[in-house]
Amino acid sequence: MMSRSHGARLWRPVIAVAAAIAVPAGVAAAAPDAENASPRPKLSLIAASTSVTLDSWKESPGVFLDLGTYVTAENGPLEIKVTRKSYKDPVVATQIIREGKKTRNVTLPKGLVKDFSGLPGFATITITDAAGKTVLTKSEAFCPNNASGRVRPDAPARSKYPEGCPVNPFTLGSVWGVEKGWASNTYSGYASAPVMLPAGQYTAKVSVAKRYRNVFGIADKPQTIKVTVRERSAEEGAGASAIARHGSHASGHSGHGAMRMPAPAAVTSGAGPSYNVGHGPYPPAPPALPWALKKAGLKAAEVGDGVGQTDGSRKAPAVKPNAKRPTGKATVPNVPKPDLRSLPAYGITISDGEDDIPGKDYLAFSANVWNAGPAQLVVDGFRSPGKKLMDAYQYFYDAKGKQVGYTPTGTMEWDPRPGHEHWHFTDFASYRLLKADQKEVVRSGKEAFCLANTDAVDYTVKNANWHPDNTDLSTACGQENSISVREVLDVGSGDTYTQDLPGQSFDITDVPNGTYYIQVLANPEKRLKETNVNNNSALRKIVLGGQPGARTVDVPAHELVNAN
Repeated sequence: MMSRSHGARLWRPVIAVAAAIAVPAGVAAAAPDAENASPRPKLSLIAASTSVTLDSWKESPGVFLDLGTYVTAENGPLEIKVTRKSYKDPVVATQIIREGKKTRNVTLPKGLVKDFSGLPGFATITITDAAGKTVLTKSEAFCPNNASGRVRPDAPARSKYPEGCPVNPFTLGSVWGVEKGWASNTYSGYASAPVMLPAGQYTAKVSVAKRYRNVFGIADKPQTIKVTVRERSAEEGAGASAIARHGSHASGHSGHGAMRMPAPAAVTSGAGPSYNVGHGPYPPAPPALPWALKKAGLKAAEVGDGVGQTDGSRKAPAVKPNAKRPTGKATVPNVPKPDLRSLPAYGITISDGEDDIPGKDYLAFSANVWNAGPAQLVVDGFRSPGKKLMDAYQYFYDAKGKQVGYTPTGTMEWDPRPGHEHWHFTDFASYRLLKADQKEVVRSGKEAFCLANTDAVDYTVKNANWHPDNTDLSTACGQENSISVREVLDVGSGDTYTQDLPGQSFDITDVPNGTYYIQVLANPEKRLKETNVNNNSALRKIVLGGQPGARTVDVPAHELVNAN
């Protein structure tokens, strides 16, 4: 089975987005006149409650410090645009300050933001025990796109900002924000490792680091929360009910992302820490589960995906295909089209065939093809009764969203393998291992794909959709009895597959040691109509070494991106 890495974008603690967060005493909702007094957003650190109870499981000790502290935005939203011109350039973060119909850009201090995963070292947490002794001090990064909710009833009903901060190492652009009248949780979810605290009573003090107080004008008002840590055990009988309760967060989509138990299972993006790869919306970061439940969840990963149990994101609504296949003359009108681009491969490792194919060496990796826009890639598949393949059509739309043309673009095929069981669009991308002279050595067996918006690659491009629908693969690519399917790759989003098992990864058993390139090639047959077909390829240099059965791979940095 192949796994799709997610993102996705970071992790969203337990809070209903539409629900209002209780505003503690002393944090009054700003009156309209007060908002007009200062054009700069006023940020505050608040605590939703004065006390919390956290669980540590006996079978897998550790406490996740979701203390219920939030950053609120009044007078206007906190909005930060994070970009890099290329992989040769550093990440630059710019605060966008909206003053009526005008906007003002303020570049954040150089080096303050190093990647797209959030503001590093934003909060400091100090834990003291019942005797007043400090037992823990740690810093936390803050993703403004964390779980959020309204703090006053006249705030916008929905935040316009994306959900989650990207952690894909080859992200190009992101937008972070706390909507006006909203609050965003400071807890980093899976980006925050559990801490060892024995059962007992504690006091937590949460404060914003001075450099961020200075940059954003946040008052130095730490929040204090009483913490009760209780130890629990799997023997309490949580069992299957806990698995069912957490199932929507736990499972992965085989072929699209290995199943992950909520905690303390390891996080993954195929390249680095991630519950999903920078692509929202994200589920709550749930409490730790005992090892017995975790093992059951990992075993269940072999089953594959199911309704509500795919890539770890919330179950998104399916995108509906047209009611019937297109008729009339196929035309490719002069309207905006998608622009498919490839990211360099990452998450590159050596694997073997294990018991299934002993004596083999494989090169596993993650690959992403994304849409730089300015138009969506929209492909419908239609099935004739009794046929095994669907006929696929690409659609084109004018500026008002009206369909103005279509063209045949290959086929879709049903993949019956456990963990897949959905319709794959053929010839979307190709993966190849090239020699140092960039001649092909090995080609991956995977060239058919279920399209889904797994990664927020660049949400700063024109027409980027910050809230794409088809992020959940149980709804994105149909069922075996589907008569038609729609697959969409939205503007700004990418689709990551991890080639990690025989038949999908590269068989390097007989490939000599030396320098090679992994090529990720979008739209290899050029069947899809794009804005530009000359930017579809990306190369990642690798160096193979070692001996049969013990092969090694060295992955040099790709310009400024040092992620294997």
